[in-house]
Amino acid sequence: MDIILLERVEKLGGIGDVVTVKNGYARNFLLPNKKALRANEANKKVFEANRAQIEADNEAKRKEAEKASGNVDGKQIVLIRASSASGQLYGSVSVRDIVESLNADGANVEKSMVILEKPIKTLGVFDVRIRLHPEVSVTVQVNVARSDDEAELQKDGIDVIAQMFEEEQAELAAAALEVIEDGEEGDEELKAELEGEAEAVETAESEESEESTEDKA
Repeated sequence: MDIILLERVEKLGGIGDVVTVKNGYARNFLLPNKKALRANEANKKVFEANRAQIEADNEAKRKEAEKASGNVDGKQIVLIRASSASGQLYGSVSVRDIVESLNADGANVEKSMVILEKPIKTLGVFDVRIRLHPEVSVTVQVNVARSDDEAELQKDGIDVIAQMFEEEQAELAAAALEVIEDGEEGDEELKAELEGEAEAVETAESEESEESTEDKA
């Protein structure tokens, strides 16, 4: 379908551009959200007649978004989540989680503004783009941790997952050493027990030999 863009749309074009898109994309997103018009002759005339006003409205919204960006750009929000020992979350961080946390911290964003390239399913610090306007985007950091203390470590650049792995390896090494030591102690006890049995056998054989000699005499 051919459409006329009423605002800049990423990877498509800017205001007034006539582009071809898939019918479903146009009908389900661009047209109902008033981001475009069907590119027929009637709409082309309507657009040209109102072009100056459309561009002026867009400029006003862009400036408003730029002003608001200072209250969002660079923010770091902390989300406390449970995870496995390997850092995998029991679930994932959603766009709603990000929006609610940002707004609780004084921002004013909507779900449609959050550009989450892929689901967040592990502990760590992630950059997330917030599109305040088609021409204004900022970046926030989402700090996903198991506790506030771990969030502080991650904020300082410490890889908590790597630290968890190192601690786990240290625990495994300590457990292995304990097993070895217990095994050595067990070997010593078994050795002492066998030596005691051997001495008892030697004593018994010696006594039998003496009794046999006396009987012959």
